[in-house]
Amino acid sequence: MRVNITHSLRNGTKMSQKGILVHNAKIFTEKNTFRGSLRIEGEFIAEIFKGEVPESILQNNTVIDASDLWLLPGVIDTHVHFREPGLTQKADLYTESKAAVAGGVTSFFDMPNTVPQTTTLALWDEKNRLASEKSLANYAFYLGATNENREQIKNADPKRIPGIKVFLGASTGNMQVDDKEFLQWLFAESPLMLMAHCEDMGTIQRNIDTYKAQFGENIPIPNHHLIRSGEACYKSTAAAVEMALKYKTRLHIAHVSTAHELALFEAKPLAEKQITAEGCVHYFWFDNRDYETRGARVKCNPAIKTEADKKALIQALTTNKLDTVATDHAPHLLSDKEGDCLQAASGIPLIQHSLPAMLEMARNGHFTVEKALEKMCYAPATLFKIQKRGFVRKGYYADLVLVNPNYPWTVDSGNVLSKCGWSPFEGQEFHARITHTFVNGKLVYNNGDFDESHKGKELLFNG
Repeated sequence: MRVNITHSLRNGTKMSQKGILVHNAKIFTEKNTFRGSLRIEGEFIAEIFKGEVPESILQNNTVIDASDLWLLPGVIDTHVHFREPGLTQKADLYTESKAAVAGGVTSFFDMPNTVPQTTTLALWDEKNRLASEKSLANYAFYLGATNENREQIKNADPKRIPGIKVFLGASTGNMQVDDKEFLQWLFAESPLMLMAHCEDMGTIQRNIDTYKAQFGENIPIPNHHLIRSGEACYKSTAAAVEMALKYKTRLHIAHVSTAHELALFEAKPLAEKQITAEGCVHYFWFDNRDYETRGARVKCNPAIKTEADKKALIQALTTNKLDTVATDHAPHLLSDKEGDCLQAASGIPLIQHSLPAMLEMARNGHFTVEKALEKMCYAPATLFKIQKRGFVRKGYYADLVLVNPNYPWTVDSGNVLSKCGWSPFEGQEFHARITHTFVNGKLVYNNGDFDESHKGKELLFNG
């Protein structure tokens, strides 16, 4: 049953119950890239064909002609802030998961600095319940560490919780953990991987005092990277790495933003690492010169640093000093972004545009498409031991993305889906456009249309 899939969906035609055949795409797998076809049956990838497809398959499945398209694994974004519960004026699980699937992100891990903070298993359960009702993408939620929630962490289920988020510096929601005895226990005894936000608050406070002496209370935004400085990042990251080496902790450093920090990480295969590092799209794309034109729209914690830092971080993807790429998607209303360094909120909405941005960088020769997919899909699935996701493999969940690599389009406020209504990429032309996104075998996004009748699933881990 060969049909124009866009036309058929918009006119109410039912897909074949036998399956969906994505036909004649350029298929990217972790091993190679080839022209072929892929059949989806139910929630899973049923078959992958190189070359010709049997006529019986063509006749008995709904066929999507993907001759001009790339077939990629869905992106797994292991670092987002979807703001629900408690901050839903900025974002929520429905709006941000909708932006995610439109951008080719099929699974996300959400952070605990919501209101209330996700620091008990009961509150963690409530987030899962909300996501089961609202999220178009697959989901997982970190449990947050505090100075007091040792028993909650002890009872965390490694098959359902990806890790413990520990703030070794203050950011939105101020969940900083600073009790030395508790930190020692956490690094020595945590049943799950630790994911650490690393900034040294003593250094930051000294920098604030210095710039207040110069500017008063209204410190201009371009000084943000000098206040939340490279020194503050390195000092905190180095201390975390030292503690992890001492206690043999499984540690993942979030949002590495400086060239100096890269000296703390090893350039070797992911499977051989105890300590790993996350890069984020905005640190590859922007640098401190962008504060002059974009102002607080590129203000985040850790701060976007210098052009030299940006170039070093991009290079670290190819040398494997950086292991995963996420967004740290952190929406705020534009009204929250008003003011100077000490007033404007820190955080950037990125999830809808992370894959297009990485593909644009690949197009411009910074790294290969294959390297982008390794860091956004394969490595997150491997590092967190996610069950049956992250790869284009028979028997895996059909979390898949179709991309037209030659379809120029420009980001503007009218096509931003995040609830906050803006993007730091506004005015940017991208050449790769996501056309279709499958989540658990269901075509959730199709050329601007959404099927919201299917919700994502809770991610499970081989913990």
